[in-house]
Amino acid sequence: MILPRALSSAPVSGRIRCSPEDFVVEELPSFEATGEGEHLLLTVRKRGMNTAFCAERIARWAGIDVRDVSYAGMKDRHAVTTQRFSVRLPKKTAPDVALLNDDECQVLEANWHNRKLARGALAGNRFTLMLRELQGGPEVLESGLQILARQGVPNYFGEQRFGAEQANVGKALGMFEGRRVDRAKRSIYLSAARSCLFNQVLAMRVEQGSWNAALDGEVWMLEGTKSIFGPEPMNDDIAARCLALDIHPTGPLWGAGALRSTQAVFALESQLSVLQPALCQGLEKADLRQERRALRLLPKDLSWRFVDENSLELRFELPPGAYATSVLAELGQFD
Repeated sequence: MILPRALSSAPVSGRIRCSPEDFVVEELPSFEATGEGEHLLLTVRKRGMNTAFCAERIARWAGIDVRDVSYAGMKDRHAVTTQRFSVRLPKKTAPDVALLNDDECQVLEANWHNRKLARGALAGNRFTLMLRELQGGPEVLESGLQILARQGVPNYFGEQRFGAEQANVGKALGMFEGRRVDRAKRSIYLSAARSCLFNQVLAMRVEQGSWNAALDGEVWMLEGTKSIFGPEPMNDDIAARCLALDIHPTGPLWGAGALRSTQAVFALESQLSVLQPALCQGLEKADLRQERRALRLLPKDLSWRFVDENSLELRFELPPGAYATSVLAELGQFD
């Protein structure tokens, strides 16, 4: 699915991930280790290694089942990434962490903690990206970045959510038709199906110019939180808070139950049950409840510098569940 852009200026083009060092991701922790307990909390910097592979490597090092290795979020392989893992060690003893270190993996910190690391237990991610071989002019890119800093970007789920060749949505449909899959893949396919429907709603609102505006029947999310409220009657205060980026319109993460939105927003969102009946019905039967996700994404501490006229270093922070590729997609096409 080709997703519409919100920026009206002509996009630039270029290359990313020419080397892993061009895509640096640092996980921002949401808590400090307690210093006691049976879970060893490891902060690991890795190069060219995805999260699942690193978890398996840690399990072999610890001599435990990989199911006893936990992490807060998935990180890309083609990057230099720093993230936390927790390792359940009931005897509270561990091999020398230095044995994990090599050119691809380095343990930066190891501390005991009283509980395993839960999925989503992070404050966000900090990105440092190098854009190379830029075409389209520095002025165009500079203008796009300034607009992006002021208004944010559509909070699309990134393409990596949908697997190689975007196949996970098709696999979700097969699962809904009765094809058996293992538990881990079931979760992946359900997430892909939900993300596909959310992106479709967001694309419709980008096309109509309402992805960052207030419509009647809107459900709102408070910036920097997962707190939602509404719908409630539209008034000047709500419109001003939306314009000030204090609150954001939301879209549905599909599941069982009624849509929370009403009026114009409900009319738009309810089209999904007609446009994508198999995905909607499959999710409704999968023990998932209706939830909401912000339509607008605000990159925090956004900064950039031109290394030369064809290369730019871009830095920003994103909350959990947001995608750097969605930020880049607003600027142009990057191979």
